[in-house]
Amino acid sequence: LFIFKITLGKNGVPVAENFRLEQSTIADTVQEGQVRVKTLYLSVDPYMRCRMNEDTGSDYLRPWQLSEVADGGGIGVVEESKHDNLAKGDFVTSFTWPWQTVAILDGSLLQKLVPQLVNGRLSYFLGAAGITGLTALLGIREKGHVAAGANQTMVVSGAAGACGSLAGQIGHLEGCSRVVGIAGTDEKCSVLVQEMGFDAAINYKKGDVAKQLRELCPGGVDVYFDNVGGDISDTVISQMNQNSHIILCGQISQYNKDVPYPPPLPPDIEKIQKERNITRERFLVLNYMDKQEASVLQLCQWIQEGKLKVR
Repeated sequence: LFIFKITLGKNGVPVAENFRLEQSTIADTVQEGQVRVKTLYLSVDPYMRCRMNEDTGSDYLRPWQLSEVADGGGIGVVEESKHDNLAKGDFVTSFTWPWQTVAILDGSLLQKLVPQLVNGRLSYFLGAAGITGLTALLGIREKGHVAAGANQTMVVSGAAGACGSLAGQIGHLEGCSRVVGIAGTDEKCSVLVQEMGFDAAINYKKGDVAKQLRELCPGGVDVYFDNVGGDISDTVISQMNQNSHIILCGQISQYNKDVPYPPPLPPDIEKIQKERNITRERFLVLNYMDKQEASVLQLCQWIQEGKLKVR
């Protein structure tokens, strides 16, 4: 059992001392409607930092409780079942999977997985074919206003991350003519361009980001997939075109600070946003669950066809 141990507070970087690992036993018997599962994969995500605060800043996120097992997206295999729709050997997932090696769970809260959809790579259901992929795809479709043939340039921050690396590829698949990523090492930038089809990538820790953006996006920026916020985003927004669009996916640079979400822009950047009529609306993938099934199938098809590369 991986236990949340110490309240961190809104300001501060998480450390190992915030958690502890415990050995424990679970019940011998599985009740009607329950299944015993063995954990195979757990997803560690930036939003979890918000769950280390008593006030998560979101009505859809509950805080982790002190001395309780941490939870999040997970995948496991059924070892014993007393649920009508689940059998031993089935692979299942949940967004509230407990961080423990074996668990007894309510079968009605689990979703059965079809490994063939992701060429047997089960972990993809927590990434490219899961909530991460959905966030990238639906973010672009719902907030990006991407149109094939419109000669649009997209910039992605946090581009080598789970969501950003997919967003850049999906930007191309949805019709962007140019996609530029921003990441933190030369190796990441190389992977984005060589493996994932980005047209260019900027290492924000080297050189003048604003200057590189101007060179790589000579026609300005039409769509900005924002994972990070802060100085990087201010730099990108200053080069965005009239009537362009920010997909407000995440603000990772701000998660260890006591600021509202989404964080307010500096006055000079907010002025640019308003004068150029740049949309910047909060995007929450859970609001589009009516499109989940079709979107997951689209992601799986792209994966099977080799059009969506996953690391």
